[in-house]
Amino acid sequence: MGTLLSAQQVADGLRALPAWHGDTTEITRSYTAPDFLSGIRAVDAVADAAEAAGHHPDIDIRWTTITFTLVTHASGGVTEADLRLAATIDELLGTSA
Repeated sequence: MGTLLSAQQVADGLRALPAWHGDTTEITRSYTAPDFLSGIRAVDAVADAAEAAGHHPDIDIRWTTITFTLVTHASGGVTEADLRLAATIDELLGTSA
């Protein structure tokens, strides 16, 4: 379990992650892939990174739109682990917006 972040800490963290939005309960971003298979490959890359980090996003796939939601369920809200994984996801997707 991680320490829950305050609303100010989440807002500060999200300033460095412009594609993400949310609050102390969860943070979310959507990504539009050029085609379905590219989206699945992006999800696969995120899954590998999440497994390595021991922290896993909720992932919703709708054709070429993939939505990633991060929350540390064991802590009941957003922690530093969520912000770190969000940054990793942005790196993997090759975009921050």
